[in-house]
Amino acid sequence: MENPESIPPAAPLSTRKENVTPINTKIAELTESRQELLSRIQNLKQDLQSWRTKLDTQVKVYREELSELKTSLNTEVEQLRTEFQELRTTLQQQQEDVTANLRNLGDDSGEAEAPKDVVISNATDLDLPRDENHKEAHE
Repeated sequence: MENPESIPPAAPLSTRKENVTPINTKIAELTESRQELLSRIQNLKQDLQSWRTKLDTQVKVYREELSELKTSLNTEVEQLRTEFQELRTTLQQQQEDVTANLRNLGDDSGEAEAPKDVVISNATDLDLPRDENHKEAHE
């Protein structure tokens, strides 16, 4: 059993009411502060969700644009490859024609036929007479 002397005496009723009033006020202030904080958190969550949605939309748009650019670039590269292949074929045909014409010129002038395995690697390496030089040689 407890010693009756160790129990503090009960406070008068008027003192308790004065202590309860500041506590109720403090609880009301804390509740209001809590509501404000919860409201701010909710607004921040909504802002974050909005930003995510906008960001996702932008990423989707940029990916679509990049995909279109990639497709366009691939199409252009393929077109250039085709054009270069056509140019290569045309140059090879012209090279063959020039080689054949040179052989024919050699045959017509009585010179020995040029070897068939001669390959002209670059058309600009040919030292063909110009029309002016050709006229001067015949004069």
